[in-house]
Amino acid sequence: MESRMKQENVNRWRLLLGKNAADPLTGIEGYEEASFAYGEIDEILHYLYGREYGDERGYRRQGGQEGSSLTVPAWLSKIRTIFPKETVEILEKQALEKYNMTELLTDRTVLEKLEPNMHLLKSILQFKGYMKGEVIQSAKEIVRKVVEEIKRSLESEIQTSIIGAINRQKRGYSKSLKNLDVQRTIIKNLKNYDQKNKRFILEQLYFHSNVRQHNKWNIVILVDESGSMLDSVIYSAVMASIFSKLAALKTHLVIFDTKVVDLSSQLEDPIDLLMSVQLGGGTHIAKALKYGNTLLENPGRTIFILVSDLEEGYSMHEMYRTSQAIIDTGCKFLVLTALDFAGNVHYNKQAARTLSDMGAHVAAITPNELAQWIGKIIR
Repeated sequence: MESRMKQENVNRWRLLLGKNAADPLTGIEGYEEASFAYGEIDEILHYLYGREYGDERGYRRQGGQEGSSLTVPAWLSKIRTIFPKETVEILEKQALEKYNMTELLTDRTVLEKLEPNMHLLKSILQFKGYMKGEVIQSAKEIVRKVVEEIKRSLESEIQTSIIGAINRQKRGYSKSLKNLDVQRTIIKNLKNYDQKNKRFILEQLYFHSNVRQHNKWNIVILVDESGSMLDSVIYSAVMASIFSKLAALKTHLVIFDTKVVDLSSQLEDPIDLLMSVQLGGGTHIAKALKYGNTLLENPGRTIFILVSDLEEGYSMHEMYRTSQAIIDTGCKFLVLTALDFAGNVHYNKQAARTLSDMGAHVAAITPNELAQWIGKIIR
């Protein structure tokens, strides 16, 4: 038994070292199935991690006696058979992000076998330029599944934080005839209809809320689409889509690099919105801020949110000057250096301190915390 355990440990170390290790995998007496599993695992791991040593697609550079090399579909099938789901997700993530295996995304059959999750969503957005025809449709379906899952996880907090705050505002009804909700009053009092005398007995009158179009809170979200902000772009798009469905909020979503694109008209479908995002390129924050300033219809009821790592590619002075102009309007100005659940924050700390000293609220927060912050402002 001790000998078998020793052989098991040696094989596990050998798997960590990879096929380029000097010693081969050893057979385990009485455990032929286990030995076979180790050989298969070795092949699977080398298909991915052999790229670390320049072995393209898992091929060895020198001649050898190995069997036929794996294909991407066969590799995917094998890792799902041998490894638990958590390990499969790690392998898929590294295949895409570290080893740039774009064939995972450009083959429709392969793509549809991948596990829909946040990592895959990010990879699709990064590599969608390689996709064509039916592959794009399959990619959109994956994006839709992941986005819907994100929305379900966020809507509860938004209901509690923002809609709750709005409803508290709605308690101040003006109980006048012009605000009488006739339809609701009739429906609610149908049970009190006096058939004999053919009349309603109105136990309670219902009135429309005082909230009017001009009293809406405006949410202006400017999102830096540089590569490092991908998580924030995704969460900003999803949250803006949720906000846009709230009657008491008017939501603008603006994406920028060196160009500024207003996507407010596309908030109904965040999937098409995300698929239109072009990641990378330069960053012109001041230009985006100037455009956002034109959206301040009612600064006293506006929450202005800049989502950026603050790595301005142009004049920092111009970025500060434009930010100060927005702050001076009296709106609530929030700078988010990150908007995600990962907590990985990389940003220009000097710029963050300067904006904070100017009167902006600067933070790296989760989407749930953003909903809570907005709720407090509205209250």
